[in-house]
Amino acid sequence: MTQRALDSSGEQTPGSSRPTMIDAGAELDPVHPMEPPPARRPDGLSTAEVAERVARGEVNDVPVRSSRSVTEIVRANVFTRFNLIIGVLWVIMLFVAPIQDSLFGFVIVANTGIGIIQEWRAKKTLDSLAVIGEAKPTVRRDGVAAEISTSEIVLGDLVELGPGDKVVVDGTVSEADSLEIDESLLTGEADPVIKRPGDPVMSGSFVVAGGGAFTATKVGREAYAAQLAEEASRFTLVHSELRSGISTILKYVTWMMVPTAIGLIISQLVVKDNNFKESVARTVGGIVPMIPEGLVLLTSVAFAIGVVRLGRKQCLVQELPAIEGLARVDVVCLDKTGTLTEGGMDVTEVRPLNGSDEAYVTQVLRTFGSSDPRPNASLQAIIDAYPAAGGDTLPAAGGDTESWTVTDAMPFSSARKYSGAALTEADGTDSVWLLGAPDVLLSEGDATLTEIEQLNEQGLRVLLLARAEGELDAPGAAAGAAPTALVVLEQRLRPDAGDTLAYFADQNVATKVISGDNAVSVGAVAGKLGLAGAENTLDARRLPTDPDEMATAMEENAVFGRVTPQQKRDMVAALQSRGHTVAMTGDGVNDVLALKDADIGVSMGSGSEATRAVAQIVLLNNSFATLPSVVAEGRRVIGNITRVATLFLTKTVYSVLLAILVVCFQVEYPFLPRHLTLLSTLTIGVPAFFLALAPNKERAQPHFVRRVMRYAIPSGVIAAAATFATYLVARHYYSGEGALEAETSAATLTLFLVSMWVLAIIARPYTWWRVGLVAAMGLGFLIVLVVPWLQDFFALKLVGAPMPWTAVGIAVAAAALLEFTWRWVGRRFGA
Repeated sequence: MTQRALDSSGEQTPGSSRPTMIDAGAELDPVHPMEPPPARRPDGLSTAEVAERVARGEVNDVPVRSSRSVTEIVRANVFTRFNLIIGVLWVIMLFVAPIQDSLFGFVIVANTGIGIIQEWRAKKTLDSLAVIGEAKPTVRRDGVAAEISTSEIVLGDLVELGPGDKVVVDGTVSEADSLEIDESLLTGEADPVIKRPGDPVMSGSFVVAGGGAFTATKVGREAYAAQLAEEASRFTLVHSELRSGISTILKYVTWMMVPTAIGLIISQLVVKDNNFKESVARTVGGIVPMIPEGLVLLTSVAFAIGVVRLGRKQCLVQELPAIEGLARVDVVCLDKTGTLTEGGMDVTEVRPLNGSDEAYVTQVLRTFGSSDPRPNASLQAIIDAYPAAGGDTLPAAGGDTESWTVTDAMPFSSARKYSGAALTEADGTDSVWLLGAPDVLLSEGDATLTEIEQLNEQGLRVLLLARAEGELDAPGAAAGAAPTALVVLEQRLRPDAGDTLAYFADQNVATKVISGDNAVSVGAVAGKLGLAGAENTLDARRLPTDPDEMATAMEENAVFGRVTPQQKRDMVAALQSRGHTVAMTGDGVNDVLALKDADIGVSMGSGSEATRAVAQIVLLNNSFATLPSVVAEGRRVIGNITRVATLFLTKTVYSVLLAILVVCFQVEYPFLPRHLTLLSTLTIGVPAFFLALAPNKERAQPHFVRRVMRYAIPSGVIAAAATFATYLVARHYYSGEGALEAETSAATLTLFLVSMWVLAIIARPYTWWRVGLVAAMGLGFLIVLVVPWLQDFFALKLVGAPMPWTAVGIAVAAAALLEFTWRWVGRRFGA
């Protein structure tokens, strides 16, 4: 079969030159020295040779992990800055105070344990799904081709390649059939590189057209990009506004906490000459609640549970923040084939043109089908409709069995929009045929286009079979090709695609259908599925190249046809330039660049290895209908974490302010650790756990830190002011022995009631279980106040009637102020 890597002069064609490699560091050798072509081993290695290489350790043993190891999970959850601080304070309290003042330490141990268990469950889910979605390269051994695990490849293996296959190890091309490799993920250069025998191929690149085989020359950690591939496939904390926002908050909390804690220590131990152990206990009681330790835990737990939930629906989340990212998406770009339609198609009709003989056309199509060992969906439909009888030996037009042969082939390319084959017919006549997009192969004014337009309006896909003049690989081979027949294909619509499109419309997420097919045909398919704006179609060949004008066109239209892979990438960038968060779905190699550039890339499990490698989310069940579940899970995580973060940071704000007020007024800190442990458990810890896992369909909003702090700061200020006011009034009301305990009880009552009101606001809108949750927390505090042994355990006993009712009155006034403040903030800064 003719190789087209060389032009007529024998020189290498443009694009086949070696690309400039990225600098991957001193330990990686990005450029292979030019090696002589390997000795041809068409049968590959023998079983004995494979065993010998395995024994020598020449195996592709790079561990591909989809998640952190158990050791890393434990380390990340245990060794945190705040765990260290709380651990030290806990040890101190174990020596100087009763066990009930050390309860906060046991809570941290429990929280850390929960975090480890949940992330370990998520790890198991990720690992099991990663095995399902793992690339299985085809390796030829003992003359037999078979799929094996990437880790089983050995040095010298003969690895077969076809369209969409990812090059998993470094090697040298042994066989090439119009082989075109895309190395853009390594070099940034989008143009495919034509490969011929002897040329090197690098791990991380992928096949866009043609086929062939290569001999593995570097495996394991020696392979170029092996470290990059391992890094990309493991548990990663890529950019996440939620995580970075929480990190920012914790940084500011640390800055506030350190000077405040120092001032509190000096105030309680030096200025107030109290009992040493009592002073230490109250100092620790002031420091511990400043730390929003449960916030990080709940974020990890929410993400981990999200992974487990999605895993049950056969959705592999390769990067956890992708759950969050998809929840922020406001534009989803869909590739029609494999997303709105199922992969298969059926030939419904073949219409001969210009007086062509139908039997002859059938013969050409039957032979054409054998030209590509890895046919795409369109060619596969033709093969299914006109199967070859005994290889290339086919019944001729006259009815006799004669031999038709394929002498050259040009695989389908998304950039060309057609494929080709050179045939030798039964009578020895040579002919060249092209099969592809009619509006690409025909001149603009051709009368046949009107007929095709009518078919496209019915949602049918139409291919043109045309006879070309000259060589198949000649420049401009499509120019002047004679139309011979129309091949009409019917696409199988996904039964669940309509409901999924309706979901996105209901959630105010714009849907853009981007396809390489005819725009009118794609629009008709989208219209059948109920896509809003499906009538607004645009042929991408008329798409403006100016990014701003392209963005306008993208916003005004819903369906785009005849889109090239580079245009898909440009369209994503144009939408992003307008502030849109873009998700891109796809399953073919023509989608890789756009998937890589989109904010969230979503690949089908049956898609090419290349698309699965660059996507953050892989739908292993190939169901587009799973996408709403991912969006819903992301919205649940972000919306709920935003809610509970307000609870945690309200506590941090009022703790810091109470400590400052205590230092300024030179009084004893009102609380022991046991008091704030009780309050935190009832008003934050338990409610936050349930609220963080509750359903939440609100679309994620940006500016996480600002949204949280605009409510947490005024709430914390009001809670601190009301609590300290009650404490000061109680100090004037009570005197004598036991006065401090009575003052603490009154201040605790006020702080509990104000915190409960904050919880009641955050729990809105109310459902039966939310109301029950708030009521249960209030009941828990009431039980502590009325059960004698709990009163003693938590050192809480309300003395007399006037002061407790005064505490309630101050709390009611604070609650009213909270309501006014939250509503004012909502109107002033948006919900």
